[in-house]
Formats: sequence, structure tokens, C-alpha cells
Amino acid sequence: MEIKMPKLDVTMTEGTFLGWLVPNGATVEEGEDLYTVGTDKVSADIPSPAAGVLEYGPVEEDETYPVGTVLGILHT
Repeated sequence: MEIKMPKLDVTMTEGTFLGWLVPNGATVEEGEDLYTVGTDKVSADIPSPAAGVLEYGPVEEDETYPVGTVLGILHT
């Protein structure tokens, strides 16, 4: 399952990836916070949509990415 840059509001077209909250390769539970995204209005911790093992994607902290960019993979 792809972990993508979310759309936090109707006008959001991009967000800043602020970092992972769990280590690469960690087993996570559904609802556990995975990463933090920032916009010019808000920062939000994004929860896991399912249980699985997290694999980081090729994204850098404090970089801005379009909504829908794959940030990582969740192996369920």
C-alpha cells in the first residue's frame, strides 16, 4: 500500500514532509502516527491506514512535495 502526501484541505496542492515518526522497517498498527506534514497553515501527524511494515520512500525531510507523491510503502 502506498503512503502518499495527503490533501489536508480543499486548497492544498503540496505539503512539506517534516519527517517519519517510526523507524524504517518498523511494524506499525492501524491508526499509529507515521509521519508529519506541514503546510503554511498547519502541521499534522498522519496515521497509518492499516497495520503493516513501513518502508521509507525516496523523500527528504523539510522538502515540499505535491499532493499524491508516494512517501513510502506499507507492506500489509
